[in-house]
Amino acid sequence: MPTFAAVDIGSNSVRLKISNLRGRSLHEIHEDREVTRLGSDVFSNGLLSPESMASTIEVLRRFRRATQRYHADKVRVVATAALRDARNSRAFLEWVHSTTGWHVEIISGLEEARLIHLGLVSRSRLGSAPLLMIDLGGGSCELTISRKGQILDTVSLPLGAVRLTKEFLRHDPPRESELRRLRGFVAREVRRIAPRIVAAHVKSAVATSGTAAALAAAASHFGSARRKAPLATVPSDTMRHIAQLIAGLPLEGRRKIAGIGPRRAEIIVAGAVVYAELVHRTQLKSFRYSPLGLRDGLLGQMAAEHDRSTRSGRQIEFERRESIKRAVDHYRIDMNHAVQVRESSELLFDSLKSVHRLPPEYREWLSAAAMLYEVGLFVNRTGRHRHTCYIISNSEILGYTPEQRRTIAAIARYLGRSRPAPEDGPMAALPLGTYDAVRKSSLLLRLARALNMGRGGAVKTVSVTVRQGQVRLKLERGRQMGVDLEVWAIEKDSAYFREVFGRELSVAAV
Repeated sequence: MPTFAAVDIGSNSVRLKISNLRGRSLHEIHEDREVTRLGSDVFSNGLLSPESMASTIEVLRRFRRATQRYHADKVRVVATAALRDARNSRAFLEWVHSTTGWHVEIISGLEEARLIHLGLVSRSRLGSAPLLMIDLGGGSCELTISRKGQILDTVSLPLGAVRLTKEFLRHDPPRESELRRLRGFVAREVRRIAPRIVAAHVKSAVATSGTAAALAAAASHFGSARRKAPLATVPSDTMRHIAQLIAGLPLEGRRKIAGIGPRRAEIIVAGAVVYAELVHRTQLKSFRYSPLGLRDGLLGQMAAEHDRSTRSGRQIEFERRESIKRAVDHYRIDMNHAVQVRESSELLFDSLKSVHRLPPEYREWLSAAAMLYEVGLFVNRTGRHRHTCYIISNSEILGYTPEQRRTIAAIARYLGRSRPAPEDGPMAALPLGTYDAVRKSSLLLRLARALNMGRGGAVKTVSVTVRQGQVRLKLERGRQMGVDLEVWAIEKDSAYFREVFGRELSVAAV
């Protein structure tokens, strides 16, 4: 029974959740959270303060002990807006690693939104109607339009509660002039996506994170919600009323509202303004709070990588497939050719398992590289393989971690005259020990491309024979067409095949 731990280093708080995978379902066994305000100074001077870094490190030490106590098999640690913006984030990452041994991933706003979406759709039933997901953290606000488990649109806005409080609210209670400036800024940002939400016919919303929990509790406190937190449904008129009421209270008054808490009270005014503006601009009648969020998405991703038959595994497969299709369309790739190369690469992977001995997950990385290896042509034919590597590494192809995207990019990089070397930039960016696997996968992709070199379906079928140090490819012609070009392309790589796999490669046409 594998155990996974997810750590979310946010701009306002640091959170831990540990779960067991029992059968195909995750079951929580431990949760911890503490407010450290890591992003507090970032949003005013661009730097993480020594005090906030030190307090966050202490919390992470505690989290580390918990992961050891519960024997976590895998721990994934991510950071969001504060570390995306901080100029001294590298110093903090090194401090975390030296203290805990953990490598922290700084994820983009879109990846953050994807993981939150995964956490929700893999753990709850959301229906088939378009839905808005709202996650307002300390540094940013992720908005995602989802329908039937598919992300239709997503955006990350700089509307975090800590960020806005530091930028606009200097007095307690806030002055009317401060609130006007805050509302004006929030309205400007929300107007960027509100028309897309309205056009998608979104009628309901799910909100996650601490600010949403506090506002749902406040709605219950004032007797305007139909259900108690954490499942409260907050009507839009109630949300606007709460935002006005909270803005007029001093800090001590806000702290007395059940569910808000002493630290959340310091930033709840800004959060309430954002929610009031969102429900108004997007014409929502209400939103409901869900305790699921980023950590659940991280746990779902780890569970899917362990067992693809889990609900989150099926969701990630769907995300990856749809995201790659969108990339193929966006970069104007010939879809038929991309699919043919993918099928050839999967055939070679399966037929040559005894030769390449690659980990099973490389079949998927190879398949993705086969679909995307021509995206660099969108930039320029000259240097297209370098462009391909850059685009895959840096594009928001949903469902893949940054490390997985870099692996796919490296596999697709070496289809020209160059060969992978450990000191190359694409290879150096990967974990130690992956060089040999990427080199083998890249060569399989070269052969898959060679089998489709003429782009006309010249090869009808391919049979692969492995015998006594020999690998033989037999190509059956299709449509009475010649396969001379394909045979030539394969023979060009026969010496490289011998170098990489230690086998002789031959090809024949029938």
